[in-house]
Amino acid sequence: MNTPLFSLEGRTALVTGSSRGLGLAIARGLAEAGASVVLNGVNEARLEETAAALRGQGVDVGTAAFDVTDEAAVVSAFERLDAAGKEIGILVNNAGIQYRKPIVELDSANWQRVIDTNLTSAFLVSREAAKRMLPRKRGKVINIGSLMSGLGRATVAPYTAAKGGIKTLTQAMAAEWAEHGVQANAIGPGYMLTDMNQALIDNPEFDSWVKGRTPSRRWGKPEELIGAAVFLAADASNYVNGQIIYVDGGMSAVI
Repeated sequence: MNTPLFSLEGRTALVTGSSRGLGLAIARGLAEAGASVVLNGVNEARLEETAAALRGQGVDVGTAAFDVTDEAAVVSAFERLDAAGKEIGILVNNAGIQYRKPIVELDSANWQRVIDTNLTSAFLVSREAAKRMLPRKRGKVINIGSLMSGLGRATVAPYTAAKGGIKTLTQAMAAEWAEHGVQANAIGPGYMLTDMNQALIDNPEFDSWVKGRTPSRRWGKPEELIGAAVFLAADASNYVNGQIIYVDGGMSAVI
């Protein structure tokens, strides 16, 4: 079946934090839908290793190694992409970290580190992408939120604050950019089988809680974000703006 509404042929996607985990799964999925992808990370060796593996699978992939929390580095990275003739039409703000500590034991440096990586980076990278998308009257920004975009949980206050901010930042982007043909939306993953969650996956009590609390009775797989990502990157979502799609096995739908 020919489905042009979901085709990404001729488009270039930049996915931050994509040398592994959720970002890599999303990048691979966008490529399978026809996009040329640009991987991002700060570890150049890991980035090139991932890119080489994808090229070996026939994926059209480039790399852009820069720190998404460094404003000057972000600006410079987009200037290099411009010089290379890479027109970013799809941006996925995926880069993120976690830090678990009760609020009364949380120091401000680690609070700021999580906020900068999970929220401020999305502002910085989106701003530079939008500067190029808006004159073209076309573009897609996909921010990776979380269940914590609308819910709280003990010991992850900076992560919760950042992901809540992602939801409302996405709405602010939609308010400013929708009339110019640029759609901004978000994806809210539930508990996923990733390296960042490995300690929780290996904890029998927490593993049991996730499976008991989630209607699907299991953890999510990174590749299960691809459908939502392709939809939000494609013409199929041209009238979708400022929304967050939860891909969480139903956890946010029940009490």
